[in-house]
Amino acid sequence: MSMFCYQCQEAAKGTGCTIAGVCGKPGDVANLQDTLLFVLKGISWYNEKLRKENVNPAKVDKFVFDGLFSTITNANFDKGSFTKRIVKALQLRNELHSRCLATNIQLPSSLPEFAAWNATSTEEFEAKAEEVGILSTENKDIRSLRELIIYGVKGLAAYAEHAYNLNHKKDEIYAFMQRALVATTEDLSVEELVALTLETGKYGVDVMALLDAANTSSYGNPEATKVNIGVRNNPAILISGHDMKDMEELLKQTEGNGVDVYTHSEMLPAHYYPAFKKYSHLAGNYGNAWWKQDKEFESFNGPILFTTNCIVPPKSSATYTDRIYTTGASGLEGAIHISDRKDGEMKDFSQIIEHAKKCAAPKEIETGEIVGGFAHAQVFALADKIVDAVKTGAIKKFFVMAGCDGRMKSRDYYTEFAEQLPQDTVILTAGCAKYRYNKLPLGDIGGIPRVIDAGQCNDSYSLAVIALKLKEVFELNDINELPIAYNIAWYEQKAVIVLLALLHLGVKNIHLGPTLPAFLSPNVANVLVENFGIAGITEVEKDLSIFMEGATV
Repeated sequence: MSMFCYQCQEAAKGTGCTIAGVCGKPGDVANLQDTLLFVLKGISWYNEKLRKENVNPAKVDKFVFDGLFSTITNANFDKGSFTKRIVKALQLRNELHSRCLATNIQLPSSLPEFAAWNATSTEEFEAKAEEVGILSTENKDIRSLRELIIYGVKGLAAYAEHAYNLNHKKDEIYAFMQRALVATTEDLSVEELVALTLETGKYGVDVMALLDAANTSSYGNPEATKVNIGVRNNPAILISGHDMKDMEELLKQTEGNGVDVYTHSEMLPAHYYPAFKKYSHLAGNYGNAWWKQDKEFESFNGPILFTTNCIVPPKSSATYTDRIYTTGASGLEGAIHISDRKDGEMKDFSQIIEHAKKCAAPKEIETGEIVGGFAHAQVFALADKIVDAVKTGAIKKFFVMAGCDGRMKSRDYYTEFAEQLPQDTVILTAGCAKYRYNKLPLGDIGGIPRVIDAGQCNDSYSLAVIALKLKEVFELNDINELPIAYNIAWYEQKAVIVLLALLHLGVKNIHLGPTLPAFLSPNVANVLVENFGIAGITEVEKDLSIFMEGATV
């Protein structure tokens, strides 16, 4: 066993990757990620003590959530990047140790290993993972709950970073992330860990609300929008990932120079924001969900910018390898990495822009339009129409089909499920799961689209806000009395925090697929089943019959 990782839905054989990640992550990178996480726990341990003394160096919070974000599935495959991060992490942790002593904080005579261990070489960093990785927790139930919390915290970190980039910060969220990391090193009972898991969900709601405020105050409330999926004749840049600040700065720097910008996968919702509509060179959306990029990047012809996760390492035969750029927490060995902002200035995208000018225009792979932009403000604008449709029976049920897409053949289930839904039902979606059905001719109900796309995975917050508003409108006591069913697809850790957020809000009977997480031990899975009604998926017809029996207003 050269590594062990089971944090995503593609975990090998449904149990875990032990040689290399199915995602493409080499064993040495996986081990470096484990060691980085180990040192981040040490940083958090010291910073918790400093916080109690009202000392909190600003750089610590950003370093922690950026480090966590870099370990999310499909975010960073660059071994050198992780070596540098660990070196900086050890330096920062040791600096915090000195700061504690200078602040007269009483430290134990025998420090926890994550607070004291030091090394200097990549080989030492890799070797350490065998001692401190996932399997170092022997009790399967404790391990399961610790990892569930850590993966939720990784999701928190991703959303916190996007909000931070738009100058929306919340110390309580950063403090919780660090407290939760430390808690996973402590001798907590199953009951205490379950409580911490639900608390993680509470902060999931908080961080998605923070990011929603960051996006809408910066770019306006998303509007119902038709997005072109064809191409123009200009050279272009394809922007992927999730970061709207990167999107804004790329659009500003490409304006008026003959280079178009296309969104890819989770960047599609950028088209819904009013502030981006003024850019005539924001040409449309190219392609589908992240996992099809190996073919679609070949035909795009221009450079591709990854702002976050959802990278698929290209095959050796790929012709687009030299057209990949990364930035932020993302990384790929051999790709050009665009540095972070300095002193309040924009990132410098000049290199990728000049590269684009030398490339052919994208090859057209489809034509037409797709519709989205139904975040909570837009849905509230349609509230009367939607409520009337429910009261008259025109809409019998809503199906929340948010989450992630992925490579497994079993994910065809979600396309078939959408196709077989009764005509008096509406899909509420967010995240790249939408690509399984957002191009199907599902029509509308009295002008209400049967696929209501709120945006990115973090915009699942909008779906929760919509549900709470409907609960209020129909004067119900329990969110589970609404005619809403939850059939969610998951892939990585941002989907984990969305799930925990829904559990915190009291949502029950969520179906999760295409498989249940490998990191859930049988006992922990039973806790989720017994307390929240969590279930997997089976066959489309069988699941539909179960869902259609639920609540009606």
